Amino acid sequence: MNSTATIFWGLLFGAVGFAYFMYGRKQKMIVPLVCGLTLMLFPYFVSNVLWLVGIGAGVSALPYFYRY
Repeated sequence: MNSTATIFWGLLFGAVGFAYFMYGRKQKMIVPLVCGLTLMLFPYFVSNVLWLVGIGAGVSALPYFYRY
């Protein structure tokens, strides 16, 4: 990780991902569960801050727009 912004956004999306993961596991819903896993893991592979924010915002909004 090369900047403070990358660490901050990675931590933020990781926390949101953990909440989605726990919600999906408790409610037995696959979309929030997979989105949660994705949000927790993708910051390890993306180092550009703009890509990090774009992908994180898109995956965070996915369960709202995709109704199960």
